[in-house]
Amino acid sequence: MSDGDVDPTAAGGDADPSPEAGTDGTEPEPDRPPDVPEWDDEFLDEVATRLMFNYDLEKDYTVDGRRFGLYGRMDMHHEKHFLHPALSFAHHDSYEHVFARRADGVRRRDVDALLELGHDLADEWIDANEEHYSTDFTFALVTDAVPDDLAEFVSEFRERTMIKRGYYGHYEVHLVLVAPGDERVVASREAHLADAFRLWDPIEEGEPSWWDLITRRLQL
Repeated sequence: MSDGDVDPTAAGGDADPSPEAGTDGTEPEPDRPPDVPEWDDEFLDEVATRLMFNYDLEKDYTVDGRRFGLYGRMDMHHEKHFLHPALSFAHHDSYEHVFARRADGVRRRDVDALLELGHDLADEWIDANEEHYSTDFTFALVTDAVPDDLAEFVSEFRERTMIKRGYYGHYEVHLVLVAPGDERVVASREAHLADAFRLWDPIEEGEPSWWDLITRRLQL
């Protein structure tokens, strides 16, 4: 996996517009890998196009009796080398899980249920050992509107749990509430994936993307 995106025009100057590019100058959508499903939900399908090159994606995913329209998983292995690649040390594994679904209204009990699910999944899914560095669970609810009191709670929320006092790394649960009609995203303090759901804002070149923020946070 590369450390960053490569500008295809960097080596050869300004390139002619691609024939697939829109007449308004926007970039064409990237080709969808054959193993990435398509969603009937247009919003989730667009979110998937932002995640599909870094996450293994599934649709209609059920876990602990709860159904999510979109689920994604990313595994990252980090190691350092001394003189030769065969001489490696400082092995660390990091994992990212994202769950997203539609919701007819969002209440505090809905958010609390997701937080509880995150802790349950941490107990079930994390293989706690010396090589585990971090696991992140991001839960996104797509709804018509976000109540102000709930937005205040989510925007101030952060919860990181150390495993065996940090010797086996940590895990963190993140929350994202999305109201596409209002073009509003409310996210917990370290929910770097929030930008993947902010579809009305293009990802500007030169600015750190959600992917940059994730990889920076995982650098040791």
